[in-house]
Amino acid sequence: MFTGIIECTVKVHQLNRDKNNLCMTFNNPFSNNDIKINQSICHNGICLSIMDVNKNTYSVLASEETLLCTNLNFLKIKDEVNLERGIMLHERLNGHIVQGHIDTIATITDIENRNGSWLFFFKSEKKLDDLVVEKGSIAINGISLTIITCNQYTFSVSVLPYTYKKTNLHQMEIGGIVNIEFDILGKYMNKFIQKYKKI
Repeated sequence: MFTGIIECTVKVHQLNRDKNNLCMTFNNPFSNNDIKINQSICHNGICLSIMDVNKNTYSVLASEETLLCTNLNFLKIKDEVNLERGIMLHERLNGHIVQGHIDTIATITDIENRNGSWLFFFKSEKKLDDLVVEKGSIAINGISLTIITCNQYTFSVSVLPYTYKKTNLHQMEIGGIVNIEFDILGKYMNKFIQKYKKI
C-alpha cells in the first residue's frame, strides 16, 4: 500500500527483455539495508517487486500484463522514474490510498505555467464517467494529485513547485504518456452503485 507521496526519482540504468517480460534495472537511491528482494516499490505508480539488489543498482520485472496497461514500454535508458516504498503503519497518510495497480494510461494534452504552479491537462484512454470528481484524488505516475476539472475523457490537475521539481513531472512534455490509478474508494462506490441500479 502506498500514499502517492513520492520519495525520490531514479534513473533507468538498464532495460532487458525476458520473453514477454521486461527486466528494469535502476540506480539504487536507498541503502542496501532499506530495500530487499521481494519488497514492493511503486515505480511511476506501478507496484513492482524487487528481484535483485546490488551495491549501486536493483532490478524489478514487469510481466506482459503490466506492460500492456502501463507506460513501461515507453521507458528509455536515463529516464526518470518516481519511487515510493510501501507505507509503514506508524506513519501519517499524507496523500491518499494508492494500491500501485494501474487502471489506464493518459496522454498529456497541454501544460500551462501559472506563475507559481502548473496546470497539466490529460486525455484518458478509459472513460472517466463515475470514476473521477472535481476536487477528488487521482494518482498520476504514482503522484497523489487533486483533480481540478474533469469531463468524459479529459481532466486536469494543478501541480505545485515542490511536486513539479521532486517528481518526473518536470521532464514531461505534451504528448507524454502517464500511468493513471483512480481512487480505490471511488471505484468501490461506483461498483456498488452500478450493481444497485441493476436490482
